[in-house]
Amino acid sequence: MHLSDHDLRQLDEAYVETLSDEQARALLIKTLADLKTARERLGQNPSNSSRPPSTQAPWEKSDEDEQEETEEEVSSPPTGDKEETSSERKSEENPPAKRGKKSSKSSKSGQPGRPKGAPGHSRTQQLPVDAECTHAPECCAGCSKPLNDSHESRAHNARYEIELIQPDDGGNGLVVHQSKHIYLERCCDCGHWTRAEPGRCAEGGEWSVALSEWHLAGPTLVAFICALTQRMRLSRARVREFLSDWLGLSLSTSTINQCVHEAARAVEAVVENEIQEAVRNVELLYADETSWKEHGKLLWLWVFTCTTATLFIVGRRTREMVRRVLGESFNNWLMSDGYWVYRDFDRRLRCLAHLIRKAHGLEDSFDQEARRFGTHVLRVMDRVIEAVYAARGGAPPDHDLRAHHAPLLNELFDACRRLADSGHEPTRALARELLNDWDTFWVVLDHPELPLTNNEAERALRHWVIARRIGMGTRTPQGTRAFALLASVIETCRKRSASPWPYLAEVVRQRRKDLPAPPLPAAA
Repeated sequence: MHLSDHDLRQLDEAYVETLSDEQARALLIKTLADLKTARERLGQNPSNSSRPPSTQAPWEKSDEDEQEETEEEVSSPPTGDKEETSSERKSEENPPAKRGKKSSKSSKSGQPGRPKGAPGHSRTQQLPVDAECTHAPECCAGCSKPLNDSHESRAHNARYEIELIQPDDGGNGLVVHQSKHIYLERCCDCGHWTRAEPGRCAEGGEWSVALSEWHLAGPTLVAFICALTQRMRLSRARVREFLSDWLGLSLSTSTINQCVHEAARAVEAVVENEIQEAVRNVELLYADETSWKEHGKLLWLWVFTCTTATLFIVGRRTREMVRRVLGESFNNWLMSDGYWVYRDFDRRLRCLAHLIRKAHGLEDSFDQEARRFGTHVLRVMDRVIEAVYAARGGAPPDHDLRAHHAPLLNELFDACRRLADSGHEPTRALARELLNDWDTFWVVLDHPELPLTNNEAERALRHWVIARRIGMGTRTPQGTRAFALLASVIETCRKRSASPWPYLAEVVRQRRKDLPAPPLPAAA
């Protein structure tokens, strides 16, 4: 090696700019020599170096290597004192190549790839090619000079893409369209051949699926599959059946699952940057959570929604999950249920509908004290809600609503303190719930414009709760992550009166080229 690690740490673009042409050429020659040496070392294996066979991974072994191992196993002498039988003597007459499944490979030519006549495992459906697209490099990778059609060109690779497009006659609906993408390499005047390659996003640390144009399904088809799985709540097998029956398209469940996860990875930056930022900076935010299963493990599906954005996240039911979404400086209005982790926020509202339902339950109880307490709570709630609606619908009241209702609220407060240790469990629970969050229930008397219930968050969860009941949750952490990301984008687009599917297709198209995702549709 010409350049040591110490040397390489000092090399950067700024340093190269300071070199003269002669110095830069000398450095390039050293770097080129080191690069070739590194590539040669990377390509070493037991067949071309002194590396021991144990350093070779099983999937790197050739047919000849497997054949040699099989022949060694077959030719090894039998062990033990067992007397040789006639059947064993007969099998000894057969050549080793005809024994066992592994040794049958010795009859092959030893060439890589599928032997002629073998069934193989490639796609069996043959669709007509509707269009051919040629991709050529725009500049030389060696000298950076522009390349055009006048330079010598030749094809070096190709791929197929299945997409859904509108009919050529301008009609409604979508049709299956298969295109063949041909990638050229061109020779520059300097003698260097430069290749055009399909777009590919950088590797994702937590994702096992790639964002690449090499994939068979086009962006619109990916969005269509996401619509079937996320919005129509179809399983991967049902999506496969639908595509086959209605579009004549044969895709494996693995490919369908790949499309869903790829779309989720494509929108990850949109969710983390745009949607989460919108949720953190909104004036009024609704939050709720419900149970979620990930391969039998109990998690929670959280939702944070406002007028222009909805964010879903799956995780544990802890304070850290809320802080992860809202940050440490969130100081806007937060409407929530009675879960204790929300008490960290000063400007908080409690959903009155939860109290009303629990009070109705006490009103129907067989316990006399519980019935009286339930009726008392409902009477207070009716008075408060009536006052809030009156303040919203007419002129501002000539008195302070909180002070005006103070005697009524003080009477309920005394009842809650008296029943906080009641022997009737539902009564005791409701009394303590009121005491724990006392001020949050009556914020609407100070700010009548604020909501009375958490229905926004509950409605945002409803569709996905039904999906949970149908699909029994998710199976893997990546599947869970994909579910939450796609749900966030879908619901946010719906909030903004925009269809999520064209946007999702465009995000996939741009991210496959390693370009930034387009911004979310603006709120109507």
